[in-house]
Amino acid sequence: MSSVSASSAVAVVTGAARGIGLASAQWFLAQGYRVVRLDNDSPSLTASAASLAEPARVLDVVCDVSQPAQVHAAVDTIRSTFGRVDALVNNAGVAVFKPIGETTFEEWRYVMSTNLDGIFLCTQAFAPLMQQGGGGAVVNIASISGLRASTLRVAYGTSKAAVVHLTKQQAVEYGNVGIRVNAIAPGPVETEMAKQVHSPAIRKDYHDAIPLNRYGALEEIAACIGFLCSRDAAYVNGQLLAVDGGFDASGIGLPTLRTTAI
Repeated sequence: MSSVSASSAVAVVTGAARGIGLASAQWFLAQGYRVVRLDNDSPSLTASAASLAEPARVLDVVCDVSQPAQVHAAVDTIRSTFGRVDALVNNAGVAVFKPIGETTFEEWRYVMSTNLDGIFLCTQAFAPLMQQGGGGAVVNIASISGLRASTLRVAYGTSKAAVVHLTKQQAVEYGNVGIRVNAIAPGPVETEMAKQVHSPAIRKDYHDAIPLNRYGALEEIAACIGFLCSRDAAYVNGQLLAVDGGFDASGIGLPTLRTTAI
């Protein structure tokens, strides 16, 4: 965040119709920001608007972040509406979970175009507007899958690993003009998707592998994103914060040993 007051600041969140993106939008509203929500799912964007505390402070823009023309159109809309951007949360993401041999090139490109190209395009497009306002902060949403490999994630995990390095590249260059860029790597989080696709057996496996023995809450991820955009993180740049309950630190989980360790 630049030196502008929170009541005048503008936060842009991509993929903000649900999950981490929606929770982040709610966090920024609670802090007094004006919020722009970008999402390519117009019905979900409209439906989720009712959950926002101050809809008058929210601008919703339908945008596919993998499409340069749509990203630039969104920037033009935001410039004419608010005139500035102080925080950008690159959260929009998709996934295809298949074995490597069954993942098609089209599916590979689908994941890369949103998860990686989208962050490149949005940051590049919004940076000049942020610079005009005196700087700001960007938070890219990576994943614990970008730090440790697991099955069925060849496209998703590789895209998120690339996001980590892209964050560093952006931090080095944009830091020179007062724009800090950092990344969050969430571990398993209680999203609607996770509730639908994670079977009881999968949830147990995750609990065994996570020292805190639970999934993260959306609000916990949003709070960390908000911190990185705040003045409290004014000297934090080019860093990756794993918000995962210790999942990455734990390595191979051995539940039998863990139960007798303390």
